[in-house]
Amino acid sequence: MKKVVVVGGGAAGLMAAIAAAKQGAKVTLLEKNKQVGKKILVTGNGRCNLTNRDQSPDHYRSAESDFAAQVLSRVGMQDILKKFTEFGIFTKNRNGYLYPYSDQAASVAEVLRLEAEHRGVKLALNTEAQAITREENSFRVQTEGWSYPADAVILTCGSKAAPETGSDGGGYRLAESLGHRIIKPLPALVQLRCKEKFYEKLAGVRMDARVELYTEERLLASDQGEVQFTKNGISGIPVFQVSRYAVRALDAGKKVRAVLNLMPMFDEAQFLTFLKDRAEKNPYKTGEQFLTGLFPAKTSACVLERSGLGKSGKKAGDWTDAEFAKLTRTVTQFETEITGSGDFTQAQVCSGGADTREVNPDTMESRKVPGLYLAGELLDVDGACGGYNLQWAWSSGWLAGVSAASAGEEEMYDSNQSNQTSGGAWRAGASAGGGPGTEGGFREDREADHSEEIHRREKETNLLCIYGGCEAEGRGKASEEASQPKCIKDREKEVPFSGARK
Repeated sequence: MKKVVVVGGGAAGLMAAIAAAKQGAKVTLLEKNKQVGKKILVTGNGRCNLTNRDQSPDHYRSAESDFAAQVLSRVGMQDILKKFTEFGIFTKNRNGYLYPYSDQAASVAEVLRLEAEHRGVKLALNTEAQAITREENSFRVQTEGWSYPADAVILTCGSKAAPETGSDGGGYRLAESLGHRIIKPLPALVQLRCKEKFYEKLAGVRMDARVELYTEERLLASDQGEVQFTKNGISGIPVFQVSRYAVRALDAGKKVRAVLNLMPMFDEAQFLTFLKDRAEKNPYKTGEQFLTGLFPAKTSACVLERSGLGKSGKKAGDWTDAEFAKLTRTVTQFETEITGSGDFTQAQVCSGGADTREVNPDTMESRKVPGLYLAGELLDVDGACGGYNLQWAWSSGWLAGVSAASAGEEEMYDSNQSNQTSGGAWRAGASAGGGPGTEGGFREDREADHSEEIHRREKETNLLCIYGGCEAEGRGKASEEASQPKCIKDREKEVPFSGARK
């Protein structure tokens, strides 16, 4: 019986352990906390947004732009929903966002724990992996009081985000000790700090807005939704969605600014027409009276002051064309300089992590250390808000678990396009008599073109396409920039993440 040790008992780790155990492996899961699934408990404000119906690839970000999509084509959203149904979780759909019907994250963590125990997984709690050593064709995982032998090891230790749940970045150290490159982890899905002092007066205001993020004149990312003003900057879902690009740009020494449209249903010309029409109907009103019904009082005072109309005392009917134009620009192009972000304690996830170019997306196995598998937040993959980071954890964890337990068997994959789109189930074990119906195995008959693609990828794996630059086989220095990744050949035009979440 194959021995598999899973390091980390979060979302990815529990999935990996269950998957490996279902394949017949003897599985031990090491968790440093006194309970498994601690971070699951705080997801979705305690309700656990399991996944999202919309699985467009642009919801996942990585230095290797298509890595997450490749993994999700093998274990997709529908596969995960089927597994949770088998575990006992019934889901509800809120505009594409899927939650447990109980609306309790605790129920998700509990069914995963019960399933793991049912499958015979040994849960070693209050147990932290301190070192991993390779011994010929096996491993030793060293803890404070014991050494665990393993045929395969799965690292699912999480990132540095939300350290109160036990995520302290220890997995990066373990992966690095085994030869893996770590792209600098930085906070993501986090609030942004701004330079201007007026935020102290705006603190607590919430309003719909479109957020565009720029470095110099280049658009990095954009999103739309409810923005929350804090005493030192901006927060809310649309800010979280673009934050990883701001943080990485700042870390690279670039100046970053955000431009907010506080009336996102209008462009500048439309809003100018709207204001003039409004003034014709309300010429007797002062500035604050004129904006009543459009903005919260704090916002009205701020935009009037920034447009030079705050203390003028002029009635709307007396405003000049230049004053209308300035007020319009202030509202539709509310510019602010980004100076920083919340830290890891405030971040939901990290950008950066173990370089995915050193991991096989077919199996989650390390390209550097045979028998070592990596999954979840430990890797350089971060998703948008809306269940995407959990989907990544479920999918990558399950794929790693089945692969670790089945390593050495002929791997076969159905590259049918419809399967990739729907996230169809994959199977392993055909060569070992598992056949088409083997649980958790690869489908039969990998197509030749897919095989060729895998060989091509393996050949190119030494070409490290890093944020903002490239290096081939260690020559030259690669920079880590905040923008979306460039391809190996000088790609100058990047596609930013944009669009509001449903």
